[in-house]
Amino acid sequence: MKYSMFVGRWQPLHKGHLWLINERLKEGKNVWLAIRDVQPDENNPWTAQEIEKMVHEGELKDLIADGRVITSIIPDIESVNYGRGVGYEIIEHIPPDDIKEVSATKIREGLREDGKL
Repeated sequence: MKYSMFVGRWQPLHKGHLWLINERLKEGKNVWLAIRDVQPDENNPWTAQEIEKMVHEGELKDLIADGRVITSIIPDIESVNYGRGVGYEIIEHIPPDDIKEVSATKIREGLREDGKL
């Protein structure tokens, strides 16, 4: 089975990420969320293990149960590289304006203000 891979921190997974994931799912593709194992800090308050748990318990849980979405924790990366004719595509998805404006930074700030982070 093939998967469309998305590499990210997902700090936290939000509606902008879900829009992106759904772009592939609605085309009948499966999705692999590669969770970068970044060191927790102000911009990355959760560990990769905590993010993976939140993803599995959140809006994607049914798709995960069905095998349409899988997750894995990967080492932190500095770049994504490929050679010629490697057998897969590099696809950019341009979100609509309301999705472009979604900011995990603003979400984290709101969680901090509400005492939830």
